Amino acid sequence: HMKKSDNDQFLFETTVSASIKDTIDEIATIHNLRHRVERLKMEGEELAKYGPAKPLDKQGLDEFSETPVEKGPYYSADPTGRRTGNACSPDVAKVLLKTLDEAVAVIHKDQVAKAVTLTRKKILDAIDLIRGAVMICYPQGLPEWDFVRQAIEDNEDLAGTSFANDDIPPENAALWFAGKSMLPEKKLSDFVGRHERTKAVVKLQKKGQGPPAREPVVDQDTQKAMMAWYYKKQEEQKKLAEDEDDSYASSAWASSSSLKAHFSGVNNVRLPK
Repeated sequence: HMKKSDNDQFLFETTVSASIKDTIDEIATIHNLRHRVERLKMEGEELAKYGPAKPLDKQGLDEFSETPVEKGPYYSADPTGRRTGNACSPDVAKVLLKTLDEAVAVIHKDQVAKAVTLTRKKILDAIDLIRGAVMICYPQGLPEWDFVRQAIEDNEDLAGTSFANDDIPPENAALWFAGKSMLPEKKLSDFVGRHERTKAVVKLQKKGQGPPAREPVVDQDTQKAMMAWYYKKQEEQKKLAEDEDDSYASSAWASSSSLKAHFSGVNNVRLPK
């Protein structure tokens, strides 16, 4: 179980006889491919709505363009000015959007709860399906500067973007288990034992970053449920405290000697002042 964060996790199956180096290479590759699919999902949706990307030197809002804007039959102006606005047919775009959703489902964190392992091949097959859906939408192909084409061809330049820290090159990756760095020259069995059915939670880090943060004792959802329960109990205690009115104790009917006084005929006797 590779868990970098609550949203960044997947299940990976291997053998305890595998080397740590090979395991790191495979886990880092899968980690990077997952983020690649997430970027494809984001940019692919923009492609379906607003068409291919403009060259970097021509990006800008069409309404302020100094040259005439070519508008196709399904033109929709890109509010960010990054794309031409010449989208494909809405019917065909649905195919691309459906393919993107299916690819994200393959790499989604929910697969962990379903006990579904993730492999490099599964992700590459999903990317190939996206490639086919893009070709159906745009048979003429996408320009080389389009972000979707670059992600499909694994030719992205993420430097200076918000995604720059997403990927971890396998040669610069380190694997941690139980607070210890797993040395590349050793085998998995040196850390997790020789039982093939062992499940281990490992963390992927860049070399030199030091040990990752330890897992909390309870997860975030459980913590929220516990806080809600304690708050409910606290409110119940407040209501009980408000209901503890003992003024009735001074009433005549509450007196322990009222019955005796009644039969003695002195119940309502008043002494003279």
